[in-house]
Amino acid sequence: MSTSRICIIPRVDGIGGTASFRLKFEQGLRARNVDLTHDLSVEADAVLVIGGTRSLLPLWRARQRGQRIVQRLDGINWVHRKRSTGLKHFLRAEYGNFILSFIRRNIATKIVYQSEFSRNWWEDWYGRIQVPSTIIHNGVDLNNYSTARDGILPHPPYRLLLVEGNLGGGYDMGLDNAVQLAEILKEKFEVPVELIVVGKISDDHRLRVNSKSHVPIQWMGSVPRERIPEIMRSAHLFFSADLHPACPNSVIEALACGLPVIGFDTGAVKELVAGDAGRVVPYGSNPWDIEPPDVFSLARAAHDILKRQALFRQAARDHAESALGLDQMVDSYLKFLLEN
Repeated sequence: MSTSRICIIPRVDGIGGTASFRLKFEQGLRARNVDLTHDLSVEADAVLVIGGTRSLLPLWRARQRGQRIVQRLDGINWVHRKRSTGLKHFLRAEYGNFILSFIRRNIATKIVYQSEFSRNWWEDWYGRIQVPSTIIHNGVDLNNYSTARDGILPHPPYRLLLVEGNLGGGYDMGLDNAVQLAEILKEKFEVPVELIVVGKISDDHRLRVNSKSHVPIQWMGSVPRERIPEIMRSAHLFFSADLHPACPNSVIEALACGLPVIGFDTGAVKELVAGDAGRVVPYGSNPWDIEPPDVFSLARAAHDILKRQALFRQAARDHAESALGLDQMVDSYLKFLLEN
C-alpha cells in the first residue's frame, strides 16, 4: 500500500494560531506515517493551503496539473474597517482578504471552514462557491493540555485569565472588557479577583490600564507556547476576549485544561463552549460596530462559574475530550483531504 503525501503551504513559523496549527497537524501526519512536503513542485495527494499564500502562480500551476487544492479558512480581517489601526495595517489586512478570497474562488477545489460561523461569514461577504466544503473545528493535544492534578485551585483571589497574541493595534477592546469584568466582580459581587494578562502590549498601554484599574493585574507579556498549559491550569476562569473569532485556539486549550470559559455570543464561541463548559452571554449591542457590550451580564455568569468550580471545570474537560481532541481533528482533515 503506497504512502500518502500532503503538501502544506505556506510554511508558517512562530507561536501564533496558524503556525501552531501547522506544527500540530504535521505532528499528527507523521504519527500516521503520512509524508509531507512544502514544495508545490513535488507530486502530492493533496495540497493544504493554510489560509493564504503569495505563491499564487505555483499554486495555480498545481491546480492546472489536476492537483487537489484544499484551503483552510479562518475569519476575515475586519477591525481595520471600523477602527483606525494605521495605514500599513489597513493595507496589509485588505491585501490578506484579497489573497484569501482569490484562492477561495479561483483556485481551491475544496474548502475547510474552521467553524459554522466562519462558513456563514465567508458566504455572506464573498458569496457561495461551487466546491465541496466542510467544517472542522481546531483540536488540541489532550495530554499536553490537561487538568490540574490538585483539583480545585485555592482562592481567594480568583484568577481571571486573558490570552491574546497582541493587545494593541485596534484589538485593545478585549482588554478593556476584561478589566471591566474583573472590576464588576470585585465591586458588585464582592468577589476578590486578580486579572492575569498574557499577550504583547506596549509599556505605555500597560501603564495607562494600570492607572485606571481598580483590580490587581499581573502582566505576563508574550510567553512561549509550552508555558500556556501551566498558566491555564493556575486560573479559575478564562475570558474569550476576541470579537467574532472564527475558532479560537485559546478557548479550546482552556477547556482541555479544565478551565471554564466565559465570553460574549460572537463568532464561534458558542460552537465551542457547550453545556456547563462555561457560559456565553448576549453581547448586548452591535459587536460589528464595536459598541460597548453588556459586561454586567457577563460578570453575573462569571460569578456563577466561580461559585461552582467543580461542576464547570469537569464539564470543560469532558467537552474537550469528546469533541476537541487533536486526533479527531487530524483524522477529519485527512479524510477530507484524501477522499474524492
